[in-house]
Amino acid sequence: MAEGQISVRAAQASDIPAVKRVLRETFEGTWLPHITKASAQRYVEADLGGRYVDESWPEFTVAEIDGDIAGLIHWRGDFIEAVHVRANRQGQGVGRKLLSHAEQAIGAAGFPQARLETDTFNERAQGLYKAVGYVEKGRYPDDEWDSGFTTVLFEKRLGGPTS
Repeated sequence: MAEGQISVRAAQASDIPAVKRVLRETFEGTWLPHITKASAQRYVEADLGGRYVDESWPEFTVAEIDGDIAGLIHWRGDFIEAVHVRANRQGQGVGRKLLSHAEQAIGAAGFPQARLETDTFNERAQGLYKAVGYVEKGRYPDDEWDSGFTTVLFEKRLGGPTS
């Protein structure tokens, strides 16, 4: 799929159900196979993904293809809090388009870099981040999942407001 067929826009309240589906799908496909049963149960019972969307959706940017939400990105300051792309849309340029959009906004806000994290098991995300210019800056224990993961911090230098 050509990147030109992907539209990026601010999330709307009407997107909340679709955005929650994106988070559920990426949780089940990316994290669930790696986390402990207790961590998975805690995530589901506390509805962590749903609560995150309910609290933060006005700050989300979504990617749409043919009227369907294909992915989302959320950043604060220079830190990209979340990038999620539906499994059936991965490899179609959605993640790249969302990252580029966020980087432009972060640069326009005056930050010299964009930062984000992923876990070592998420090799697909690491490959994308490296392919679009992110550099590994550190590794440290991931306390969020209580599963013994290692978090990888990435940073990309931005060229200013026009990056």
